[in-house]
Amino acid sequence: MTDHTTGAPAGASQPGDSQAGTGFRAAWEASLMGTYPTPQVLLEEGRGAAVVDAEGRDYIDFLAGIAVASLGHGHERLAGAIARQAGRLLSVSNLVANRPAIDAAERLAARFDEAAKNAGAPGGEASARVFWCNSGSEANEAAIKLARRTGRPGILSTEGGFHGRTLGSLSVTGQPAKRAPFEPLPGGVEFVAYGDAAAARRALKDADGTIGAVIVEPIQGENGVVVPPEGYLKDLRAACDEAGALLIADEVQTGAGRTGTFFAFEQAGAAPDVVTLAKGLGGGVPVGACLARGEAAGLLHAGDHGSTFGGNPLAAAAVEVVLDELDAGLADRAAERGRQAREKAAALPGVAGVRGAGLLIALELGRPVAKEAVAAGLSHGVLINATDDSTVRLVPPLVITEDELAEGLSRLEAALLAAGAAG
Repeated sequence: MTDHTTGAPAGASQPGDSQAGTGFRAAWEASLMGTYPTPQVLLEEGRGAAVVDAEGRDYIDFLAGIAVASLGHGHERLAGAIARQAGRLLSVSNLVANRPAIDAAERLAARFDEAAKNAGAPGGEASARVFWCNSGSEANEAAIKLARRTGRPGILSTEGGFHGRTLGSLSVTGQPAKRAPFEPLPGGVEFVAYGDAAAARRALKDADGTIGAVIVEPIQGENGVVVPPEGYLKDLRAACDEAGALLIADEVQTGAGRTGTFFAFEQAGAAPDVVTLAKGLGGGVPVGACLARGEAAGLLHAGDHGSTFGGNPLAAAAVEVVLDELDAGLADRAAERGRQAREKAAALPGVAGVRGAGLLIALELGRPVAKEAVAAGLSHGVLINATDDSTVRLVPPLVITEDELAEGLSRLEAALLAAGAAG
């Protein structure tokens, strides 16, 4: 039994207070590299948007593995598809073909072609192709190599943007604190302010044909769910066309239905030449994809790039289940549930503003207590994330129910009060 006022089981201790809690933290620190802060909870199982830790405490999951568990936890169709595929073929390399990888690629390519056409892209012939990989960073690495194949070595990116932590993807990430420890990074990258299409146009003009691509997030996720001005992507599309550069949309966080449409660029009415996907695409199974259309789809040739595990039948089977759910209206449901969440979150104590699209949401707090709110959330039974001192990010499973959303917001209200967000 759980006391939802405190988020703790009746009469129970706080997260990690037990001997079991101490034990897992010590084991984590002894066996894993220190790339993450030591977690305070050990999760064991989940269903839908609810998870349970090793001490039996339940949480509403407003984090979803950082926008990964799009179908929530314990999804029967996803689990069944994974189990069936695991019993047949797990991984076979790309020196031979497997049917799940082909089928999922055909469906993704068709979605990209259709979305691009609806966003006003010229032409209309089916041209999109897919490169399978295992993560968002890898998808962006593929996009960067594809851009280099234009013969123009330069790439234009945006300040505050996040595209991954591998050296190539980090080189186009506009967050100096993440870049500095690993410099020198691959060169030829220039940064302009996010949301300023005029600055991008000037940079492209000044580069005089040396920039092969512009890479941009339709909404900056890791930077705090930063939504650009109306018309930004359309203006970037026009600037790229004028300069002969590719437009790469990094939809690792915004794609696969997260913002209420399959691709976030659909809402902007501007079609990129290349789009990268990962996170929610596999519902929790590691998978990434770099999609390209038109001439860009033919830039990479045999031997230019590869991935041992990319397109493995297990991951592709998971992608097909996610695509099935999206075909059945999951993105529309995410749009509506996101509208409800933003409306109700705006009334929470200490919340000065709400922004986002679909179920990619940021709460701007009036006081710099976002990290304290994350810690308080553990005690009150809700998992959330702080992108900076005053911003809380909510990225729950797309399948979250109205009841789960209401319960999670109730627990979040208690956590915000405990953190002193209301002053």
